[in-house]
Amino acid sequence: MAIDYERDLNPAQAEAVRHAGGPLLVIAGAGSGKTRTIVYRLAHLVSLGADPDSILLLTFTRKASQEMLRRAGLILGHDLPAGSGGTFHSFAYRTLKRHSSRLGRPGGFTIMDRADAADLLAEAKERLKLGKGDKSFPKRATILELVSKARNKEVSLATVLQAESFHLLPYAQDLERMSEYYARLKADHGLYDYDDLLFELEKLLARDEAAREEIRRRYVHLMVDEYQDTNLVQARLVKLMAGERGNVMAVGDDAQSIYAFRGANVTNILRFPQDFPGAAIVRLEQNYRSTQPILDLTNAILAGAAVKFDKHLFTTRENGEKPALVLCHSDASQARLVVDKVRELSRKYLLHEIAVLFRAGYQAFQLEVLLNKAGIRYQKFGGIKFTEAAHIKDVLCYLRLVANATDLPAWQRSLTHIPGVGPKTASGVAQAVITGEAAKLAKYRERFPALAELLVLLDALRRRADPPARTLAALLDYYQPVLVSAYPDDWPRRQQGLEELSALAGQYRDLELFLADVSLETPEDEAAGQEDILVLSTVHSAKGLEWPCVLLIDLVEERFPVRRSLASAEDMEEERRLLYVAATRAKDRLLLYVPEALFIRHQQRHEPARPSPFVLEWAPELVSRWRETYSGGVVPAEPARTEPAPTLALSSPATRPEAGTAAPAEAPAPKKLGRCTHKIFGEGKIVAFIPPDKYRVNFQNFGLKVIVGQYLSME
Repeated sequence: MAIDYERDLNPAQAEAVRHAGGPLLVIAGAGSGKTRTIVYRLAHLVSLGADPDSILLLTFTRKASQEMLRRAGLILGHDLPAGSGGTFHSFAYRTLKRHSSRLGRPGGFTIMDRADAADLLAEAKERLKLGKGDKSFPKRATILELVSKARNKEVSLATVLQAESFHLLPYAQDLERMSEYYARLKADHGLYDYDDLLFELEKLLARDEAAREEIRRRYVHLMVDEYQDTNLVQARLVKLMAGERGNVMAVGDDAQSIYAFRGANVTNILRFPQDFPGAAIVRLEQNYRSTQPILDLTNAILAGAAVKFDKHLFTTRENGEKPALVLCHSDASQARLVVDKVRELSRKYLLHEIAVLFRAGYQAFQLEVLLNKAGIRYQKFGGIKFTEAAHIKDVLCYLRLVANATDLPAWQRSLTHIPGVGPKTASGVAQAVITGEAAKLAKYRERFPALAELLVLLDALRRRADPPARTLAALLDYYQPVLVSAYPDDWPRRQQGLEELSALAGQYRDLELFLADVSLETPEDEAAGQEDILVLSTVHSAKGLEWPCVLLIDLVEERFPVRRSLASAEDMEEERRLLYVAATRAKDRLLLYVPEALFIRHQQRHEPARPSPFVLEWAPELVSRWRETYSGGVVPAEPARTEPAPTLALSSPATRPEAGTAAPAEAPAPKKLGRCTHKIFGEGKIVAFIPPDKYRVNFQNFGLKVIVGQYLSME
């Protein structure tokens, strides 16, 4: 069956599909027909006489490879064998099984699932006698995740802890011992976990020339999808299987590399021309999704990237509205404006054609409450629903007891965090409170000193009848050690959700009304059966998807980009790519929200917020600017004159000025720089002042961090 390339493909796609041989890198911009190009390349190779079994298509999901093979079969008029495609891990498993004797495992090996691996880690912990009686010791599922991250990133476990779970650093040595013992147990019992498959295949191909040559003879054509998402060992495997001048086609977009937390390494795609000398490079730049005004903005986002493959997305959809940049009074009014805009858009679009995106799941909490009040159904992807988060439920139960002393379920949950108190005792305490049995309650207080503290606090709060925000602030002070004890693995992350709850409470004067609003929830059975539902999603979960209308919230410093990225040039580059991914999800309408103030819990008030440094880079003509009025609507606004954010000038090995060029000067400090102390990071040396209120501090055990001045104790 003849393939009409001129009819079915644009010139760049046709060039990639017809590539004669040798290494080929296809830089596929967002919405540029990447999958179509791979499918036609498969069909083209088979139409030229290539044996389908000689083609190996590696993808990140089995579903993706099956769909590509199916579509290529439709073009050819006959099916392609399923063995021609699969994931890196499934291919590694098949190859290792075939060569098990070469691995020194003539009896074969067993693959463990996550549950098996967690059980084996628990066995290692037991044999090493670690964590006995220590309730703060990380859970085995958390340890398994950390071990896997360290393996995939090919760094030490301590490095992962320092970057992502600093509160677990006191356990670094114990976790390293567990990881080593876990590896020994696997080796002793012929067991592989998911990550072992790739590293064992690499050992086989690197050490066994016969096995390596067999793979190269068998698979004449190697195709890799989403190359920007490969980790270091996957890139080495591609090189081992293809050879430097092999027929390897890598397809991906360096600008969509957003999974560094899983081990993905953007340098793999950036280094492809060096790893495969003489590689041809084809850029797919024609976009079939978005309007040109949206693409003009996404091109501007990419223009600021330090290291990249240059590309300029364009489309035949030249008309359309400019992206709208909406300046809101605060994060609270932002939620109201978004709900109003969703209502407005739903007159023209179906709800499932509208998506609200955010950097982190907690940022949608205020919006979820207002959507529930408005009766707008939604589904949330990435993060957890506001009312499903365990720590949010904990704190709401304390609040419910302030409002209603007879709330039995709230007593049951609240008292479980008191040592020694179980369901039976909790019921007894609640009954004593409800019936006014003072003598019985006194016995409970004597038996459980921590119970007395809680009861005294609840009594005081009930008498004072403060506004919800003040009541919540007192309860959060009480709850902080409970949070650390109950959720030792991830309590810093959970604190962000509590900050959002505080911001929400600040909008209410009546506690019962506040509790009623946050308790309203979309019934799961109704939402599940209703297809026309608004989408709420983190940017990570939105990758690969598209909607006619996209609303992106919280475009302010420390939220997008997130706070921890401000001290690292590499992390800031990934934040830029995340913003690019978010913007390129929109087909017709893109709205970007910038709150001008954020609620600060410990001050119980809103403080000015700085716009995202990425927003400050955009030329005025790229967006239409709108500003919230005091009456609650929005009106056109004049472009603001702002200077680029200083956080973008952070240096690293990738962005350090070359010899002979001047480095960006640090802003002068208002006073002499010296040493300081932070309640989490400890002692540090201040190395720079960042106007108006931040400091760059070098902490002894945590490296460089950018910290707001009010969180530092100056020496």
